[in-house]
Amino acid sequence: MKVTSIIAAVAGAIFRVVAAVAVVYLIYRGAGICYDYGYRIFTEPAMTVGEGRTVSVSITEDMSALEIGELLESRGLVRDARLFVLQYYLSEYIKDVKPGTFELSTAMTVEDMMAVMAETGEEGDGESSVLQGAEPSSGEGSSVEESGSGAEGMPQAGGAAGE
Repeated sequence: MKVTSIIAAVAGAIFRVVAAVAVVYLIYRGAGICYDYGYRIFTEPAMTVGEGRTVSVSITEDMSALEIGELLESRGLVRDARLFVLQYYLSEYIKDVKPGTFELSTAMTVEDMMAVMAETGEEGDGESSVLQGAEPSSGEGSSVEESGSGAEGMPQAGGAAGE
């Protein structure tokens, strides 16, 4: 009986140590991912340096911030649609982005793009609707046209979240 109880005690201790190490590792990885994402919210560079590539983007009144982010990501204007959503909700342009057609460049930062989308004038239709929510829908009413005016937008090294 003593041998069995010693083996059980040792196995229990090993299991607790392994479980503790696993929890510490998961917390460490999670904290690293959160830090990287939080850092990128405020420091994400433009997709390209220099002139970049100009893309015409149409945003409709019923598009959510996530749908806009997915549209911009699919056209190579941002690296991460979810990061765009966080940047949108933390920006000074949260109530100013209007529907319309906008000429954006891969050389613009997200803040620059939101500033363009917040302007009223000939590019935007000047309505004062606010884009809300982050639920994706069918994405109808959005279109994108490319006009080649520079090199293809390639993500810069070191800008991606944990691998």
